[in-house]
Amino acid sequence: MEHKALSSILRYFAVRDGRLLIGGRTCAEIAAEVGTPFYAYDLGVARKKYERLRAALPDEVEIHYAVKANPHPEIVRFFRDLGCGFDVASAGELRVVLDAGANPAAVGFAGPGKREFEIREACRAGIGSLNVESEAELELADRIAGEEGRRLRVAIRVNPAYELVGSGMKMGGGPKPFGIDQENVPRLLARFPEWPNLGFAGFHIFAGSQNLRAEAIVAAFEGALSAVASFLPHCPNAPELVNLGGGFGIPHYAADNELDIEAVGAGLGELLERHRPEMPRTRLVVETGRYLVGECGVYVCRVLYRKESRGQVFLVLDGGLHHNQAACGNFGQVIKRNFPICAPEKIGGEPVEEVNLVGPLCTPLDRLGSKVEMPRLDAGALVAVMVAGAYGFTASPRSFLGHPEPGEAVVEPPRRQGRQG
Repeated sequence: MEHKALSSILRYFAVRDGRLLIGGRTCAEIAAEVGTPFYAYDLGVARKKYERLRAALPDEVEIHYAVKANPHPEIVRFFRDLGCGFDVASAGELRVVLDAGANPAAVGFAGPGKREFEIREACRAGIGSLNVESEAELELADRIAGEEGRRLRVAIRVNPAYELVGSGMKMGGGPKPFGIDQENVPRLLARFPEWPNLGFAGFHIFAGSQNLRAEAIVAAFEGALSAVASFLPHCPNAPELVNLGGGFGIPHYAADNELDIEAVGAGLGELLERHRPEMPRTRLVVETGRYLVGECGVYVCRVLYRKESRGQVFLVLDGGLHHNQAACGNFGQVIKRNFPICAPEKIGGEPVEEVNLVGPLCTPLDRLGSKVEMPRLDAGALVAVMVAGAYGFTASPRSFLGHPEPGEAVVEPPRRQGRQG
């Protein structure tokens, strides 16, 4: 069966003589420099994804990069240079963004459990918005801003009364630790005169992530803008910004089709025409991480052993769960399904056998792929797990069982390089 996700992702990469190129270099060349296993991020692919998203969205909509997807400093600087704002979820991410030279006014800080020192750092940095997620956080933020002698800009993160249908992870709707329930927002807006050290900046509404259905994302945006419209009579001042979240998915599994981001942009444009008279000077923001960097990353392992067990072939690799938890199905999957996997030195070769790809850990959870169709590979061959640019290196239990850390390489191809061979 055709793996639609793999076919879709490979269109963003160059291939030469049957070898996958990452930033113009083969996996074997990168492995010779950094060893295996390694993550490699092709900024040429990230640039293509950004340019496609930018072209699809209405011009007035700003793009924020969600740092939690991949906080590598070179990637953060890359998106800074493209003009993106940033969304962070910890003081650590905030420091990465500020160290990269980002404008603090273009930074939003979300997360349901911000600690006092994190709010204090955000206040001192003068970020664009602290996206508050509870009444208690508003009280704490006002106290800290007063102690710092500053006025802290805050946005209300709303737990909407709807869910993003078809999302991989639901971040809103129903009882949630994220945000303030939509029905309670008017009451809190009325309390802003009690918080003299807070400036009301606007709203943050993020219903869910990893959605491949354009109509569902547009419906979520419609729900968000309608909710904001209902809040307007209660706001202490006109909202300066509305962060609509994102939820833009990328194909991971065999049957996945690529998200029609152009349809998302067209739908959002129609919604803005309808709602613009209600909030003529409000800035609209979408935040996304996975859509921008997920497909630019490749996790490459080397075959240590080839073995057979009761009629099945196992390729034992030098990397696995401890480096790429998501690909092993332990990061949000209910049923384990294979990520796109290929032999990067044999692209386009006809599959000749079905293999199980397992890592070196002493646990049955350490399985990158089950019954994957691959050309024959022996010890020393390379295996590439695609869609490894988001929630890979930093989202995995790298200290588990004391194995070595994977390498990381950030590369960008020469301009005008195309797909060949």
